[in-house]
Parts: sequence; C-alpha cells; structure tokens
Amino acid sequence: MAWLIAKKLEMTRVIKDDKFIPVTLLKVPTLKVVGKKTLEKDWYSSLVVGILRSGSEWKLKEGKSSLSLCDFYEIREFRCEEWDLAKFNIGDEITLDVLDWVGLVSVEWISKWNWFTWAMKKWNFHWGRATHGSKFHRALGSIGNRKPRRTHKGKKMHGHHGNYVITLKKVPVELVNKEISVVWVRGWVPGARNSLVKIIF
Repeated sequence: MAWLIAKKLEMTRVIKDDKFIPVTLLKVPTLKVVGKKTLEKDWYSSLVVGILRSGSEWKLKEGKSSLSLCDFYEIREFRCEEWDLAKFNIGDEITLDVLDWVGLVSVEWISKWNWFTWAMKKWNFHWGRATHGSKFHRALGSIGNRKPRRTHKGKKMHGHHGNYVITLKKVPVELVNKEISVVWVRGWVPGARNSLVKIIF
C-alpha cells in the first residue's frame, strides 16, 4: 500500500474513446519522508510524509532521526506494515513513479462544510406545492407519531451539513503527467479547490 498527498485544482473533461469523461486535476507537490514510526519505539508502524516549502533546503542533522519540521508546511502520517516501512529512508522523495501500473485508487478528504442546513437541502426532500393558498413550501413536516412520545433516532431533520471525511474507492486514474506532477482521476473529489486530498493505492 502506498500514499500520496495532492492538491485539488479543478474539474474538467477529457476525450477518451470518442466520449467526454469528467475528471478532477490533482497536483502532487514535492513530498519528502520526514520520519518513521516503528513498533519497537512507538508501538505502531507508520510513515511520516511532508510537503516541502518552496525554496527550503532539507538536511538531516547528525544524531537526528527525522527532518526539521520547519521546512514543511503540511505533514501527514500514514499507517503501514514493517516491510513497507523498510522500503523508504528518511529524506527520500516520493514521486509519481509509484503510480506506474496503477489503474484504481482511493481518494479521501473532508467534504465542504455547508453550516446548519435545513432538511430540504440536506436530504434532498421534495418541496411543497407553490399554488395559491398552500402554506407548506419548504417545511419539514411531521417528525413522529403519538406513541412513543419522542422523535426516533436517525430521523432526517435540519442540522449540521458537510465537513465529513469521505473516502471514494476504486476511482479510475485517467492520466498521469509527471512533467507537471498532475494526476487526472475520474469524477468528483471531496473538498474545495486548493484543498489537500489523500490518494491511497
């Protein structure tokens, strides 16, 4: 299992087999292995990956087991097995070469936050009649029975909308451009523009 951190740019479309296919452009910045978490020292194994700041120089100081965190503006930790951890050394750069022969990936990030949303928008309820005399347009309606005298758990009502961690599995990779470090994946990707997403494969 491998991972990448990418920045969501925009959506567009490509032509493939005489068909328009919607794609999302993901920009992969310069990724460095910042550190490692091992079973012996940390009771679990994971790889710490960071996005290098533009113009910064990374150097592994003597006697240190990880890079300086000041050179990175975003750091993520990915769980992995011990044999996967042995493939990387601290300071290694993770490039798009890991996507060679990869056809399907999983994309994970946080969806857009729509604050407090009414039920019609949140759950895609149908609206009421807009004719003369109707007093029911965007209201929720009945939320229960006479018995039990309470609202059932899981009732679709108004409330918090968005800001959830969403994982899209088996997303096809349409194109990989290593010159500009951009990955084209089919369909939509959670999150707003310029937000970071995790590519898992």
